[in-house]
Amino acid sequence: MKHTIHVDIESSKIILELDDSNSPKTVNEFVEKLQFTVDLNVWGDEIYSSNSPINQPEENAQSPVQLNDVAYWPTGKAICLFYGSTPIGNPGEITPASPVNIIGKIISPDKSILDVADGTRATFRRA
Repeated sequence: MKHTIHVDIESSKIILELDDSNSPKTVNEFVEKLQFTVDLNVWGDEIYSSNSPINQPEENAQSPVQLNDVAYWPTGKAICLFYGSTPIGNPGEITPASPVNIIGKIISPDKSILDVADGTRATFRRA
């Protein structure tokens, strides 16, 4: 099943499409916990949350990931938005700090959002 999610960050909005075909338990918990607000951090061209309410183990976890993937990082209990390369890995690859559960795609990939300061608040909600 697919779910459209809005992420409100200051005056910007990101649209995500979650898909439970790869990590169904993770997506189901994500949707059940909506609406929630988290603090954001930026690592290379990845935005990740620092206080996600989701608590799932690895579920078909992957590394590297694809451009515009949305993932859950079990090690850090973080939601990750992959806009491009991260500081580790091979050139041309998007490599998370450790394997992540892929839960969807960024539908509105506006890279200007990478200019947010660490600690910026974001609210994830149903569309």
